[in-house]
Amino acid sequence: MFNTQYKKLLLTSAFLTASTSALAGYEINITENDKLTFGGYIKIDARYVDGDIAYRDYWIGDGIALEEDASQFRIFANETRFNTKYQHGEITGFIEMDFWGGGGNEIVSNSANPRIRHAFINYKDLTVGQTWSTFMNTSAIPETADFAGATTGLVFIRQGQVRYNMGNFQVSIENPESWGGDTANDNIPDLIARYNIKGDWGNVSISGLARQLHTLSGNTESAFGASVAARIKTTGKDDLRLQIHKGDLGRYVGAAAVKDLYGEEVEDITSVLVAYRHFWNDSLRSSVLYGKVDGDVSNRERTQWGINLFQNLTKELEVGIEVGNFSIDELDKDSNYLQATMRYIL
Repeated sequence: MFNTQYKKLLLTSAFLTASTSALAGYEINITENDKLTFGGYIKIDARYVDGDIAYRDYWIGDGIALEEDASQFRIFANETRFNTKYQHGEITGFIEMDFWGGGGNEIVSNSANPRIRHAFINYKDLTVGQTWSTFMNTSAIPETADFAGATTGLVFIRQGQVRYNMGNFQVSIENPESWGGDTANDNIPDLIARYNIKGDWGNVSISGLARQLHTLSGNTESAFGASVAARIKTTGKDDLRLQIHKGDLGRYVGAAAVKDLYGEEVEDITSVLVAYRHFWNDSLRSSVLYGKVDGDVSNRERTQWGINLFQNLTKELEVGIEVGNFSIDELDKDSNYLQATMRYIL
């Protein structure tokens, strides 16, 4: 009984201690086998957009084309996020949320709703829950002020899944969705296999996707696609990030750039992303990036480029500025953007 009461007191004291300094990303050892970790970051962005694609707080693979040019400026903190990791022996649970869940009254309070990003359980080589798709190599995402940056060339998707790791090989079944088709009959999970190659030089991932899609008229279509993504170290601390995607990938690539289905046809896409990050010194660096996605059936074509400069004021605090352009090429529409950011890593 004494031990039980002592553990409760220890846990209560730990939470009280953490509550006064949770922004520091504290790790709390509850017992020899139990540990809590709190983390995340606070990010403030100032963004200006000018052109004939309507303002967005961050670019996705689609936008609203305007008849005439417009310009808009906003300051916001919605990308701010927090996470908690629970560890008990070989079991890990992870939850992360940010504030892109909607809401926000710019007239009065600018309140924004939190949304779930990740919620998964990891046990040995098994991962179950919502997190980045196995099809996605997160190390190949460029460093940007714009949220995710050059999404037009990225595999960018979080969803429910069951993943099993076998050394460098990963296989998963993931949530199905016939975007543009009959979602009511999506009864077979997407199947993804991925092989990772790692070394002192960086990493390369090769991924394959197989799934079943349903058209609105009731037809069933098989869809297949492949991806190669890499982060390659070059000179000093510099690195090159590459992604190439091809096939019936639809919603997996470009963050809403193209649907899975158009009418009775499965969309075939070609997508590329290239980004180079150069360190001017230990804390000052720049990235130049270019992303593009083309849809064969829809003839949709999206392009984004950007260049930025980041400086660490301290180990935890960084500031940055980025300029770039997003275009809907088949409509001959584009907007330029300028974004400044400050991020405090918890």
